[in-house]
Amino acid sequence: MRFNWRTAAGLAFAVVLLHSGSAQAAEVTALLGNGLKAIMSEVGPRFERATGHKLVIRYDAAGALKRRIESGEAFDVVIAPAGIDDLIEQGKVVANTRATIARADQGVAVRAGAPKPDISSVDAFKRTLLNAKSIAYGDEGATRVYLENLFQRLGIAAEMKAKTKLQKGGHVTQAVADGEAELGFTFISNILPVLGAELAGPIPGALES
Repeated sequence: MRFNWRTAAGLAFAVVLLHSGSAQAAEVTALLGNGLKAIMSEVGPRFERATGHKLVIRYDAAGALKRRIESGEAFDVVIAPAGIDDLIEQGKVVANTRATIARADQGVAVRAGAPKPDISSVDAFKRTLLNAKSIAYGDEGATRVYLENLFQRLGIAAEMKAKTKLQKGGHVTQAVADGEAELGFTFISNILPVLGAELAGPIPGALES
């Protein structure tokens, strides 16, 4: 089953409040993956109005969030696509609060108005990658791990390394919009809100993780 991100994010914060046991207004510090930015612009204010609690949200890539927590940064809830199990093992996250709340598909971004490449099948996707002049994805986090493993599986790792432009944080889609890269790879939720870029489509289902 695929949950709506708005519902999922709301449920996550409800769980935090249930565990806190506090009915009084409080400040809730949330460390969130960059893929939640667009959703939380809607969910966050609704949550604050409904509960009286104030959200303090800090966004970052999954790997950076993990390092921040390991270095002692205080938080009430973390939602990230990777690294949670390691944090549980380290005692940084309470094990019985771990939950899978949503699925976030990887997508391909192109500059607005540019022809959309054929990514309708595994073979077409591979050809598009090989024909692209440049690609962009995050310098750390779940997308980088996924893509670099995928390129190895497709036998094109060397070719892709030569044309890859790694981006800090959630700047992948903006790099495509600015013409710095022909194709961008990130969560679809990171592509849709960015002016100047468009979603070419999701990565073929047979290759999704």
